Amino acid sequence: MPPDTKSIPLTRRQFVVAGAIGSAAALIGCKTGREGNWEFFSEDESQTLTVLCDQIIPADDYPSASQAGVLTYIDRQLKRHYRRHQPAYREGLAHTETLSTTHFGQLPAVLTPPQQLELVTALAQQDPAFFSLVRTHTMEGYYGSPRHGGNRDAVSWRMLGLGAPPVLGRSQYDLEKGSAS
Repeated sequence: MPPDTKSIPLTRRQFVVAGAIGSAAALIGCKTGREGNWEFFSEDESQTLTVLCDQIIPADDYPSASQAGVLTYIDRQLKRHYRRHQPAYREGLAHTETLSTTHFGQLPAVLTPPQQLELVTALAQQDPAFFSLVRTHTMEGYYGSPRHGGNRDAVSWRMLGLGAPPVLGRSQYDLEKGSAS
């Protein structure tokens, strides 16, 4: 007959060790329910969104939207300030994938660039609200502050010939001289 576990007293040290072992096991063996490095997106959704964002801001002499961290920006914001847009992204990305497989027989990520452009054009016509949302968030992520996850290495600011803007409340900025006072 097994001993009654309620009657076995644990020392404080044994309790701490058991807690540490349990925490380590949870970190190593348990899944968080998300895939890859994303807080909100699945890996498939992130690949589909990459196609959309890179058609909105493609690479030229400067990085594309995805290369500049726009997906990281959108992913973070959907878990924070833009939670209300989560259903729109789930439905819109699923619709984009369905549109792609219906017209091209493949997911958006494996299409050629001309096919991707055709797909994004069709999406803009069929679901203008979702396309407008993605376009707005892509622009925010590309041209906004790098501290929010997008505009990696301030690439868009360098493209526009801008220095880093002052952080309000941290120093006074003299716009006439172009320097902090």
